[in-house]
Amino acid sequence: MGEDVAARSFSREDRQRYREKLQRSLDVFGRMLSEARFDFERPLTGLEIEFNLVDDQRDPAMRNEEVLGAIASDVFQTEVGQFNIEINVRPSTLTGRAAEELETELRGVLNAAEQRAREIGAHIVMIGVLPTLMPEHLTAASISANPRYALLNEQIFAARGEDLHISIDGPERLATYADTIAPEAACTSVQFHLQVSPQDYAANWNAAQCVAGVQVALGANSPFLFGKELWRETRIALFEQATDTRPQELKAQGVRPRVWFGERWITSVFDHFEENVRYFPALLPVCDDEDPARVLDGGDTPRLGELRMHNGTIWRWNRPVYDVHRGKPHLRIENRVLPAGPTICDVMANGAFYFGLLRMLAYEDRPVWSQMSFATAEDNFNEGAKRGIRAHLYWPGVGTVPVTELVLRHLLPLAHRGLAEWGVDTAVSDRLLGVIERRCISHRNGAEWIAQTFHRIDDEMQPLDRRDALRETLRRYVEHMHSNVPVDSWPTG
Repeated sequence: MGEDVAARSFSREDRQRYREKLQRSLDVFGRMLSEARFDFERPLTGLEIEFNLVDDQRDPAMRNEEVLGAIASDVFQTEVGQFNIEINVRPSTLTGRAAEELETELRGVLNAAEQRAREIGAHIVMIGVLPTLMPEHLTAASISANPRYALLNEQIFAARGEDLHISIDGPERLATYADTIAPEAACTSVQFHLQVSPQDYAANWNAAQCVAGVQVALGANSPFLFGKELWRETRIALFEQATDTRPQELKAQGVRPRVWFGERWITSVFDHFEENVRYFPALLPVCDDEDPARVLDGGDTPRLGELRMHNGTIWRWNRPVYDVHRGKPHLRIENRVLPAGPTICDVMANGAFYFGLLRMLAYEDRPVWSQMSFATAEDNFNEGAKRGIRAHLYWPGVGTVPVTELVLRHLLPLAHRGLAEWGVDTAVSDRLLGVIERRCISHRNGAEWIAQTFHRIDDEMQPLDRRDALRETLRRYVEHMHSNVPVDSWPTG
């Protein structure tokens, strides 16, 4: 959804033309795969981080345009909500001390951006869902001004024909309705990108699906929404429901959701784009003037704008990306399962664990997905989101065990070996994976720290009401966030 789209309405002819162009683009994409047209000189990784904006009281600040103007940097851009911004980090390798250098760079960029934001009365927060976010903050007025978000909102509700129903059970229960996609803006994430060859895409995607439940359990950072304690990673359930184009009748018929874990292991990247075209009607049927077959026949690389736009409105938790850089096409896997935060160090540790595991699991002689049903991988994902670091997950050869035991005994050694194969400096991998190890030993990730701190404040600092206790929790969170000390070491008192 990074493409800019001008405000407009869509006719039946627009939709028919788009469907035909989308099918032609898929055919050309298939040709490109069969003719080995893709660039893959070396694997590159990338990173996007979404942030929230708050005011001095730690309530959401609807000021992203002003903050972006104050920051004055091309690496930051708007997101769905006026209290969101996003940073796109340059692609890089993992070799040597690159991860450490990127961490230092990110800390510098974030500190500078926070200083500029503070000068106009705003603050930047890296967290999955703002604990101080309330229903009155998520209205049509809180959606960013970019026309693509208004169009997306209009098309989702045109497809549904009714308000969104948001229902999430946890320690407490939330049941409410929304008449815009603004609740989607509550979900701020970290997205890891891995450039892969077409031949290796399926193995890497299958492996990423296997570890998604582990990732979200270890990295959970979103235990509160609208003042209620829900899932440890509430963002997962909220995002799935806030972008759902299906009324109840279509859900009952088994129509697939736009936010999707998937339903099967795959054998080719073509499977994903073919599923997109086959299963999902267009939300933004915007056609460009490119004839992709003619461009390919002429020896150039087609943009496949319709295929990319369509793919950008189907939010797989591990999503394929087709892109063109300097005239060369490439493929990436976009890992979308993790929330933002708590610190840059925690983010980099999560990335090291993910990339290290993928390097090993994708190329095993007997791959893990051949020993696990797809439904089990999805069950792990939901269990990790609901219970966080206290989840019990299934793993082949191990059975159903606490996620901390699975990681400490089995997955961390694999991640270490994977980072060594990436060529990561040993001191760097030891430091980053040590963060994951201490998280498992202490049983403390972002979600646990937030919930424990909130309950302590709520019990000890009477007569604070719940909303004030959440503000105080967030104030302490932000203070620790800027220290870059990993969350497992944060005090809760």
